[in-house]
Amino acid sequence: MSIEVGSKLQGKVTGITKFGAFVELPEGATGLVHISEVADSYVKDINEHLKVGDVVEVRVINVEKDGKIGLSIKKAKEQASRPRNKGNDRASKESFEQKISRFLKESEDRLASLKRHTESKRGGRGARRG
Repeated sequence: MSIEVGSKLQGKVTGITKFGAFVELPEGATGLVHISEVADSYVKDINEHLKVGDVVEVRVINVEKDGKIGLSIKKAKEQASRPRNKGNDRASKESFEQKISRFLKESEDRLASLKRHTESKRGGRGARRG
């Protein structure tokens, strides 16, 4: 089994540094889970989340030409825990341009409504001070 970007693997934590954890993968390869890829929340001290000997599930996020393997624990969890989006089919089928267009229209509508509301509180457009 070759290690490819996107594949989900189990590995064993073999070392911890201040910037991440080294994980031994099947076939003896070793990859690095950067501290930013350990958990969804901010990780100040990696030792609060991992220790040497832990078996973890990781997703391969990159493989460099020199053989370095980038891993992510949070992306491995993310894919498994993400529910299927059955209720919102429109959003999943919309293109990026359609989503942006809808967002802009909704934003303009909200802004117009806000302007109408604030102008009526100030006395309208034609009110003079003096």
